[in-house]
Amino acid sequence: TAAVADVNSQNARGALVSQYNGILAQITATAQDSSFNGINLLNGDNLKLTFNEKGTSTLNIAGVTFNPTGLGLTTLVSGQDLIDNTATNKQITALNNASSLLRSQASTLGSNLSVVQIRQDFSKNLINVLQTGSSNLTLADTNEEAANSQALSTRQSIAVSALALANQSQQSVLQLLR
Repeated sequence: TAAVADVNSQNARGALVSQYNGILAQITATAQDSSFNGINLLNGDNLKLTFNEKGTSTLNIAGVTFNPTGLGLTTLVSGQDLIDNTATNKQITALNNASSLLRSQASTLGSNLSVVQIRQDFSKNLINVLQTGSSNLTLADTNEEAANSQALSTRQSIAVSALALANQSQQSVLQLLR
């Protein structure tokens, strides 16, 4: 005998199809709304990050299309899709493939994020070092620097006098020997 469709089961599956299609609409909206500064990596835009002023150090991030079509997910039709276990398993396989694709891309984006964060930390530390150095150069205490200059001048004068005395004593010794 032919299988008899359970009305309650088919109604529940129809509700699941409706929920599934609603989630696909949310995925589409989320993918379209995930742009920043005009670049949407989930809508196929590419991003090129330049780390130095000469443009010799860059990172290219390839965008992906993660709308339902890009994930391999299609809109379901109530009464045709999810009507039995075979059709349901087909959709489960498509969802697993989409999940694997999302995980793979999340890993790639996470790796790119760590590179950018390392470069950002390096740049912040370099900025701090340069600011500290420039502050030390421009905020020098003039009294202290004048005292250092006077001490250096005094040392130089004493050194010249010592050389002159040493020269004179050598001349005296030479005259005694003659």
